[in-house]
Amino acid sequence: MLRGFYTATNGMMAQQRRQEVLSNNITNAQTPGYKQDQTTLKAFPELLIQRMENRDIPNSQGSTVPTMSEIGAINTGVYVQETIPDFVQGSLQETGISTDMALVQGETPDEEGLTLFTVQNGEGENCYTRNGNFTVDGEGNLTTNNGYYVLDDAGNPVNTDNLAFTVTPEGMVQLDGGEVPLGIAYSANPNNLVKNGQDLFELAADGEALVDARGVDGLQFNVQQNHLENSNVDASKAMTDMMQAYRSFEANQKVVQQYDRSLDKAVNEIARLG
Repeated sequence: MLRGFYTATNGMMAQQRRQEVLSNNITNAQTPGYKQDQTTLKAFPELLIQRMENRDIPNSQGSTVPTMSEIGAINTGVYVQETIPDFVQGSLQETGISTDMALVQGETPDEEGLTLFTVQNGEGENCYTRNGNFTVDGEGNLTTNNGYYVLDDAGNPVNTDNLAFTVTPEGMVQLDGGEVPLGIAYSANPNNLVKNGQDLFELAADGEALVDARGVDGLQFNVQQNHLENSNVDASKAMTDMMQAYRSFEANQKVVQQYDRSLDKAVNEIARLG
């Protein structure tokens, strides 16, 4: 009976975690370049149940010996194994703002590789983003909406001198003094990237380093100025999944309540003396 408590509780915890992920997706449905997270559920290992019993099999002393008989396997519930970003490209939205940029990766599906803008976080480390909602700070540097520097292909901040500029489809920032190539990185395996919670991706500890997208043979991409990539969250589907997770949580909750009633009856009624 107590094992049933654990199994149902594991189910509740898994659905609660699913709810949290879906809620975060819905919250970021309007965040440019946001990639929705998907949860994967996995069952705990099955346990083999056996029964020990005495059978009339005389031993050398003429008495019976205990034997084991197999009853079957029992499952102990599920858990959220991991959350995986969905890297499918979102739709484009025209904003008319010159500092807004969207990366479009030609005909190559994002599951086979991903292009990203290279930025520098507050600790001076290189990170990556699909959110091209950029701005220009007081010193003329191109920055993210969190104030992080947008880098060129040499790893230096892109400085516009507070002047008007245009961006070519090849990712070249055209200024009066010349051209500056945006730092556009390419990851052959996007699953090596992990989110850090600020619209940025970081390379996993054992991940393969990103390379300059311009040096990848056959890779087609372009940068569209005055556009933003929308979040790839389908809000209506996320709401439907949220309701499904809630119903599953509620079903497991009812199982826990029923086990509680059964245990109460076993302790306070069946075991009562007299």
